[in-house]
Amino acid sequence: MENIKVGDKLKIYCYKHDGSLEHTSDEAVVLENNDEYLVCGNGRTRITEKDGRSHMTSEPAVLFFYKKHWFNVIGQLKKFGLFYYCNIASPYIVDDKSIKYIDYDLDLRVFPDGGFRVLDRNEYNYHKKIMHYSEELDSILKEELSYLIEKKRNEDGPFKEGVVKHYYDLYEKIKKN
Repeated sequence: MENIKVGDKLKIYCYKHDGSLEHTSDEAVVLENNDEYLVCGNGRTRITEKDGRSHMTSEPAVLFFYKKHWFNVIGQLKKFGLFYYCNIASPYIVDDKSIKYIDYDLDLRVFPDGGFRVLDRNEYNYHKKIMHYSEELDSILKEELSYLIEKKRNEDGPFKEGVVKHYYDLYEKIKKN
């Protein structure tokens, strides 16, 4: 694996189980890289969808990619508070200054008031069928979703008060230099 350090700029490639590219993100600035996870930040960054359409994100975000867990967490600093968008996804790899992972449709959306909702169960079931997810994979993904919900309920990891703000402040400091 490449030696990734704080301040490095990486691209993000999100794939589906069948190997097709789902979308890319132009920039993620490395804020921390340790044995458990990689934390990145970005401001307004370009997202390019599989059909070639692209758009700019409208708010800054702090992204947590895990080495051994089947999810990633995006803390979105919106006008109305801190939202989280959590993807059930393969552990990431870094290849040629790019973060790569496989997205498995199930998402956990967390709202500023602490409420949350699991999204895209129908899409997950559809892709599970047409892309032939194994029973073992299905079990891992559902266990990881439960684990992620537990982390949210316990306000652990990225959900802990002040964690996203800490990393966002670091991102702002790095961007100024």
